[in-house]
Amino acid sequence: MRKLVMASNNAGKLREFQALLAPLGWEVVPQASLGVTEAEEPHVTFVENALAKARHASASTGLPALADDSGICVTALGGAPGVYSARFAGEPKSDACNNQLLIEKLAGQSDRRAHYVCVLVFVRSKDDPQPLIAEGEWHGEVIDEARGAGGFGYDPYFLLPDLGKTAAELEPETKNRISHRGVAVQTLLERLRHAAI
Repeated sequence: MRKLVMASNNAGKLREFQALLAPLGWEVVPQASLGVTEAEEPHVTFVENALAKARHASASTGLPALADDSGICVTALGGAPGVYSARFAGEPKSDACNNQLLIEKLAGQSDRRAHYVCVLVFVRSKDDPQPLIAEGEWHGEVIDEARGAGGFGYDPYFLLPDLGKTAAELEPETKNRISHRGVAVQTLLERLRHAAI
């Protein structure tokens, strides 16, 4: 098994990537277990933040690294909260406060379109000139009343019109297959299978 460092301290993401990458011969190690601090995320795009996190983890460990950056973009808000999704309502991070602020900002808006974005970046080394980048999007709309007990973040307010359910009402297996992260992961796995690593 080859080791890679996951540039995240999110236990859920770690489990997901361990399960997905093990069949390809990768052991996924969380950055915290290697003493890696969280990277700064000063950029206004998902890809730049994910790349910064991956390079930071690789530079700190000497290992290949995988990072993601994700969030929700709301059409009527010009793409906000975007890269600021986790801290939309400020510190400390709070899903409840973020959702409350989102609903307040959309009051009176007829255009409720939104989409989740996930960008994954894999670097072979800190100076990798050709990082593997995979992106996924998941389109829906924002509703005013929370529905469902699953998921996290904005999921209870993110309605999928074709399914008639919010992301929080989906079975985890279904969500993992069709979500922005699910699409990005499948793209990345395909690229890893054929990459010179």
